[in-house]
Amino acid sequence: MGVRLKKQPKIPSGTLWKVTLRLLLLLAIDGFVIWFAMSAFAEGYFQLGVVIALLGAGTNYVILAKDLYPIRWMLVGLVFMTMFAIWPILLTVFVAFTNYGDGHLLTKQQSIDLFLQERYLPEGGNAYTWTGYINENDEYALWLQNEDGESYLAYPGKPLIPAAEASGLGELDEDGIPASVGDYKRLNAIQVATNKEIVDVQFGTDLDGVRIRSAREAAQLEPKFEYDAEQDTLINHENGQIYTPVDGTWTSNKGDRLSFGFRAGVGFDNFTRFFKSSALRGPLFHIISWNFIFAFMSVFMTFSLGLIIAYIYNDRSLPGRKIIQSFLLIPYTIPSLITIIIWRGMFNNEYGVINRILESLFHIAPAWTVEPNLAKIAILIVNLWLGYPYFMLITSGALQAIPEDLYEAASIDGANGIQKFFRITLPMLLVSVGPLLVASFVYNFNNFNLIFLFIEGGPPIPNSPTRAGYTDILISYVYNFAFAAGRAKEYGLGAAITIIIFIIVAAITLFQFKYTRMWEEVGENA
Repeated sequence: MGVRLKKQPKIPSGTLWKVTLRLLLLLAIDGFVIWFAMSAFAEGYFQLGVVIALLGAGTNYVILAKDLYPIRWMLVGLVFMTMFAIWPILLTVFVAFTNYGDGHLLTKQQSIDLFLQERYLPEGGNAYTWTGYINENDEYALWLQNEDGESYLAYPGKPLIPAAEASGLGELDEDGIPASVGDYKRLNAIQVATNKEIVDVQFGTDLDGVRIRSAREAAQLEPKFEYDAEQDTLINHENGQIYTPVDGTWTSNKGDRLSFGFRAGVGFDNFTRFFKSSALRGPLFHIISWNFIFAFMSVFMTFSLGLIIAYIYNDRSLPGRKIIQSFLLIPYTIPSLITIIIWRGMFNNEYGVINRILESLFHIAPAWTVEPNLAKIAILIVNLWLGYPYFMLITSGALQAIPEDLYEAASIDGANGIQKFFRITLPMLLVSVGPLLVASFVYNFNNFNLIFLFIEGGPPIPNSPTRAGYTDILISYVYNFAFAAGRAKEYGLGAAITIIIFIIVAAITLFQFKYTRMWEEVGENA
C-alpha cells in the first residue's frame, strides 16, 4: 500500500512576482546603504554612518516583517524625516560639544596624514630650477640646474645623471635646456601649471632625490613631520618642536600651534565661552533686548492691522469688499525675498522713493540706514507689510465664527461698540488665534531673513569688540560672529548658541501657552 503525499499549495505567479520584485528592491537599497555607510566611515563621519546603517536595518525589518505591512506605506516619509529633520537636530547637538570649524574639519588621522606629506629643505640641501619632460607612457623626467650652472638629468628611482653623462639629449636652447630627452618630450609652461601628478613624484634616489617645491624650484626635500604613535606627538624636524594634541589642536610646549588640527570633543567649552567671552557679552544685552522688542512689536503690529482690516470688511454690506480684500492680500502672494529687497531700495537714504516724497513734502530726508532708531522703525514697517495679510486672513475666519447671538444679547444689555469689541470679539478671537500669535512670536524671534536682507543688522554698534549692529537679533549676531565676520568659521560655537536660542524660545513658548489657556477661560466666560 503506497504512501500518499500531501500536495503542496501552489504559489500564485502574481504573488511570486511581487515577492521577487520586493527582494530585488531591498537588495538594491541594501547595496546603496552599505556603500553610503562605508563611505561615511571612511571619511570619518562615524555618526552619519551609524544613522545610515540603522535606517538600513530598520528598512529591512519593515519590508520583511508581515506585521509591519501598514508602515511600509509610510517608510519613505519616515526615512526622509529621519535624514532631514531628526538627524540635523542630533548633529547640531553633537557639533555643539566639539571644536568643529575652520582648522578643525578633519579627523585626527586625516590631520596626521596631511602633516606627514609636508616637506622642507634641510640645511645643506640642494635646490635646482627644473624643466619637466613626459613620454608616451606618462612617465616623467626632470632637467635640473643649480646656482653653480651645473645640470643634471633626473628619473624617478634612479641616481641623478650629470649633464655630461646624459644620453639622448635634444638640441639645447640658450639656457642650456634640451628640447627633448630620448623619447621624452619637453612640457610647456601651461602643461606644467595644470599637471598635478608630477608634484607627487620623487626624482632620484633616497640619497640624492628631489621633489618639486614650486613652479620653478625642485629641491632635496625631507619629511617635515614625524608622528610618534606611542607618545601621540608630532615631531617637527625643521625646528625640533614637539606638538601634542590639545582639544583638537597640535600645540607645542612653547604654546605654538599648527595651522590646522582635527575634530575633537570639547565638552561644554562652547557654552561657557558664550557666557564668559567679553567679546560676546559686549553688545549682547542690547541685541537680546531688541530681539524681544522686535518680536513683540512685529506680532502686535501685524495682528492689530490685520484685525482692523478684517473687522472693517467683516461687514457684508460693504460694497466691493471682496475685491478690496483680494488686493490687500497681494503682499502675502509675493515672495518675501523680493519684497524685502524692494523695500530696501525704497528706504535708500539718497535715491529711495520714501525719502524723495518726504523731501518734496516736508523737506526732510531721514537717514534710515544710519540712525539706529530709524533703522528699527524701517524694519518694523517692512515686517508689518509682510505680516498683516496673514493675520487678516485668520482673523476674518475667526470673526465669522463668533455667534451673532452674543452681540444681540450685548445690545439688549446696552453695550456699545467698544464694549462689544473688548468683552466679546477680542476674547473670543484670542481663543482661536492665540496659538498662532505664539507661533508668530517664535518665528519673528528668529526672523533672520528680514534682518540680514534688509540691512544686515546695521547700522554697526561703535566700539563693539565683535561685528554687531543695532538691528541685529540674536540669530543674525550669532551668524556674523560664528560664520561671517571675516574670521574662521566656528560651527561648534554656532551650534552651541543655536541650542541656547532654542531653550530661550522654548521657555518663551511655554510661558505664552499659559496665557493661551487663560484666554480660553476668558472665552468660555464671554
